[in-house]
Amino acid sequence: MEIRSRFPCDNGKSFRFATFFVILAFSSLTAYAQTASPTPTPANAPRARQSTPTPSLERQFFKNILRDQQVIWTSPLHLHVEDAKWLAPLGLSTTALIATDRRTAGALHNDRLRLNISRDVGYLGSGGGAPSIAAGFYLIGRATHNARARETGLLGGEALIDGGIVAAVVKHSTQRRRPRAPEPGDFFESGLSFPSGHTTAAWSLATVVANEYRDNRLVQISAYGLAAAASMARFTGRNHFLSDVLVGSAIGYGIGRYVYRTHHDPNLESSHRRTTLHAHSKLLPLVAPRYDRTSRSYGIHLMWGF
Repeated sequence: MEIRSRFPCDNGKSFRFATFFVILAFSSLTAYAQTASPTPTPANAPRARQSTPTPSLERQFFKNILRDQQVIWTSPLHLHVEDAKWLAPLGLSTTALIATDRRTAGALHNDRLRLNISRDVGYLGSGGGAPSIAAGFYLIGRATHNARARETGLLGGEALIDGGIVAAVVKHSTQRRRPRAPEPGDFFESGLSFPSGHTTAAWSLATVVANEYRDNRLVQISAYGLAAAASMARFTGRNHFLSDVLVGSAIGYGIGRYVYRTHHDPNLESSHRRTTLHAHSKLLPLVAPRYDRTSRSYGIHLMWGF
């Protein structure tokens, strides 16, 4: 069987246009998310009193989504020269994958066992998998008065909706055919392959979870590991090309990081540290190392809290 590796003349322009548009518009979102962190406040700086309480995330949920969408679609206007250090590798990688997508996808046969496993693993990024995980965080947080779990569920749901909107718009704009469709990989041919929506959802939620629990390395590894597994399952299940998976991952990661950095409540971190110290000191002292360079002495601090 001969695997076609060229693009028809009329789709060659579509290929180049789709590559440029997606890399420029949505990779820039990742840069914005990485640089849009709030300015840290010194520990000894006085805090301004608020005359009115801050609205809860529940009340601001849909308003935040509208604000997110405004930032997302205007993010190409905020590109800077230094963004090229990550934008260039991502753009070149995506272009290279698109050029070889038919070959890599054609190398996979319709092995029933692999397809079934890929389908089950890919469910993590489906419309029933990822939203259920976000809802679980929120409901458990509300029931146990765990503010961090509650916020994880809310921000995770917000990132999922943001990512779903972006993925849907790009899918219908590029209209790329899936690997098992006739003329696979062609753009503007009534397809919905580019990018992978499951991958976008998996990385959107995983990035929020990993940032909320960045003090727990096991949670971070689990979140990103499951997102990576769900992403590759979309390729091994012959639902998407590798370039679909890469761009979907970049979009999801960028949106998840932006949502967390924009709407995360920093007071939760200090509250969590106080709670951890209080809970720890009931049983054992908190041990901290001590070193004095002038006297070249070593020691430890033992701290109890009552």
